[in-house]
Amino acid sequence: MDDKPKNQLMQYAGLAAQLAAGLLLAVYAGKWLDKWIAIGIPLLIWLLPLLLLIGMMIKVVRDTSKK
Repeated sequence: MDDKPKNQLMQYAGLAAQLAAGLLLAVYAGKWLDKWIAIGIPLLIWLLPLLLLIGMMIKVVRDTSKK
């Protein structure tokens, strides 16, 4: 039996877990930094998760384009 589909499934499941954990950390860090900097608008609570999503999408494109 070919293990390639199972390996790909585990790879993308791991990527989904990294994305969920990263988003939680980015939102928490953005909220904390917004309170610490006190600029009046919730800038970092939006910016940090957006940067994380862009970075993860670049990683997915690079990983899948090698095949």
